[in-house]
Amino acid sequence: LHSGYWGIGGKKNEEFARKFAEYQGAKYGVTCANGTAAIEIALRALNIGYGDEVVTTPYTFMATAQAILYVNAKPVFVDIEEDTYNINPSLIEEAITDRTKAIIPVHVGGAPANMDEIMKIAKKYNLYVIEDAAQAHGAKWGDRGAGTIGEYGTFSFQSSKNLTAGEGGIILTNSEELADKAWSYMNCGRVRKGKWYQHVILGSNYRMTEFQAAILLAQLERAEELFRKREENAEYLTKRLKEIEGIEPLEYPSKARSAYHLYIFKYKKEYFNNLPKPKFIEAMVAEGIPCRPGYIPLYRMEAFVNFKLPCGEGTFGDYCSKLYLPVTERACYEEAIWLPQFVLLGEKEDMDDIAEAIIKIKKNIKELT
Repeated sequence: LHSGYWGIGGKKNEEFARKFAEYQGAKYGVTCANGTAAIEIALRALNIGYGDEVVTTPYTFMATAQAILYVNAKPVFVDIEEDTYNINPSLIEEAITDRTKAIIPVHVGGAPANMDEIMKIAKKYNLYVIEDAAQAHGAKWGDRGAGTIGEYGTFSFQSSKNLTAGEGGIILTNSEELADKAWSYMNCGRVRKGKWYQHVILGSNYRMTEFQAAILLAQLERAEELFRKREENAEYLTKRLKEIEGIEPLEYPSKARSAYHLYIFKYKKEYFNNLPKPKFIEAMVAEGIPCRPGYIPLYRMEAFVNFKLPCGEGTFGDYCSKLYLPVTERACYEEAIWLPQFVLLGEKEDMDDIAEAIIKIKKNIKELT
């Protein structure tokens, strides 16, 4: 407040970019306005645009696909894994064409996708990888931080996130050249350390304010402490939920250390007298458990229906209308139940309350069906 620099030219942005990059294990960080902008900046900095294709998942927030469309490229969706709800690497290759330029895996709920397999495919086909790590603050794949494995990793600090400033984002990379390109696109096309009115590309104003950076610096001091709290409660909750027939917590590879932005479990209605998922959620909320249904498949998103694709391909809706990805469909409409990250900041007794609420619903299922 008293520095006189509330936006451009302040030191808090630089400090947070450096410290968050260190926290995740990347060499460089570039702050920006939000996670959506972070993905768009990464795409533009890699020269992905008109007529290109980007392979990604339909089980994510709309921003992942929206950013691709904003740069006049086409999202190509592949189905997700049964156990993790992350993009299924075994399906990526068949989605690659001569127009494919990148893969955007999303670390759903804060649990890293299988980056070993994704990077192998990217290397084989000479593709870029942008990790959508919006929900994966502190998460790791093996000994590497989420968002540090591909060319870029993008993060969000929107109000629901584990670290938040209300809004905000950051782009991580291990390449100084790519960091400078991202910085330029974020800052109206300026050159880092260049003259004030030296604009070399058509960037935009995607800057983070100093107030946001200051808030995030304060939160970063407790990030690991809260990470461990969520992790500990998630492990205990998983143990409790596995005791209930018809409830299946997602199972991640041993290399994946989730940030638990979301705790996700599968609801199998056949064990609950075929009670539909919305009714199960309604019953859980009545018991005081703040659970959510999660995403709908992006290829069913109304906003995309009339969006015109480049190269005379018609609308994105034409492409989407041909898709039916079975694991995504089941996750969205039948199985996936979300618990938000703040639930995992409670005590063990709170985890017990979640399990007991499900047990109570099961015992009284005839009254609900």
